[in-house]
Amino acid sequence: MPSKLDLLLESIDPARTLDRVSASVDRAVNAFSMRRGAIDNWDEFERYLVDFCRHIEHVTLKFPKKTEETKVYWTRCSNILSDRYGPNGVKNAFDIVRNGKEGGLYGILKLIAEKMTEQYARNEISARVNQYVNNLSFDELEAAVAEYLKKYGHLLPREWTEGSAVRIKIHFARVLEKHPEIIRQMRSVGR
Repeated sequence: MPSKLDLLLESIDPARTLDRVSASVDRAVNAFSMRRGAIDNWDEFERYLVDFCRHIEHVTLKFPKKTEETKVYWTRCSNILSDRYGPNGVKNAFDIVRNGKEGGLYGILKLIAEKMTEQYARNEISARVNQYVNNLSFDELEAAVAEYLKKYGHLLPREWTEGSAVRIKIHFARVLEKHPEIIRQMRSVGR
């Protein structure tokens, strides 16, 4: 009979979280109308990225298409582009879209979709982990940490498992949140 930890880990398995969210976002990207391959007008660029984010969220998360949330979507796009291309990320992305280099408009849309995928999957995993951890008593938490170390300790950095594995005990929720990515990497080694 599976333990509570086994049930949690099964529910956050990469195939059920990372891969499922990725497939859903991919479907949304493919359903988005690519009206053109390049854009050379700043306002049109902004509107297009906002429409894209709104579409991804609507298709993937089933959120209503709210037109008044333009600033929220533009901020999300700006943050993603700045993370990728530096402090002038939005301007750099506009240049990429304008000149068609580095994948052009499609490359920028794929980057935004990829980052939205990561955020959605991370949020889903975090919610499940926090619900699990917050419902454990102290003794149950100690037992869950011991069970996790017995089953998956060999996948963790040695400095985390040394001694009494106090780092794991302190940061157990974070370790569990990283578990799907660890499993995904492990599965991809043989490919």
